Amino acid sequence: MGEYDKIPPIVKECYFTPASLNEKSQEICQSLGQTQRRCLDRFDPHHSALLVLDMQEYFLQPDSHAFIPSASAIIPGLQTLVNVYNALSLPVIFTRHLNTPQDAGNMASWWHDLLTEEHPLNGIIPALDQTNGVKLVKTQYDAFHNTSLEDLLYSWQVAQVVICGVMTHLCCETTARSAFVRGFEVFFTIDGTATYTEAHHRATLLNLAHGFAVPVLVEEIITAFQESSHENA
Repeated sequence: MGEYDKIPPIVKECYFTPASLNEKSQEICQSLGQTQRRCLDRFDPHHSALLVLDMQEYFLQPDSHAFIPSASAIIPGLQTLVNVYNALSLPVIFTRHLNTPQDAGNMASWWHDLLTEEHPLNGIIPALDQTNGVKLVKTQYDAFHNTSLEDLLYSWQVAQVVICGVMTHLCCETTARSAFVRGFEVFFTIDGTATYTEAHHRATLLNLAHGFAVPVLVEEIITAFQESSHENA
């Protein structure tokens, strides 16, 4: 038995549902306290980009072994964010996670399964409008690793990123930390990310809020855009 085979399987939870998403995310938000959210008023919509990570059929289809039960609940909020960014011609980046045996690195030994270009569930779900977004393929948890993401953001004069998608504690958290060390201010959506268990979701938010990212609700981002629009009217 190999080292990683000893890790017990995660019992997946549906901690977000369409009916519970608002109440649950509000409760999580309140549990973080105001200290961790003190930088929310620094959000500048017009110097931000929306990162939609790995919203692929592989993670959204119930018959996939990688299915995330809570992920479908966040789709409407993500599409609303996409619409808001598109309306102002602001950057939206959709990532797809794809691997080959050559670029998988430690992920191959950890997961024993590769999401390849040939996999029938590798595409981004059609429920999200990708018409005006930039599509970016990544091979590791970190969306900046060996991709053009950093160069793209700098070329658009982006100073802040809003992170949403899956999984909260893997690709979303890793990308948030990577964005921070590259000088981008990170706003991490509480109700715009999802993963296998509520405990993993909460742990990510607690850790990121201490020194890497500002936890936000999707509605707070939308409100910031509305207030900015009124100020510029």
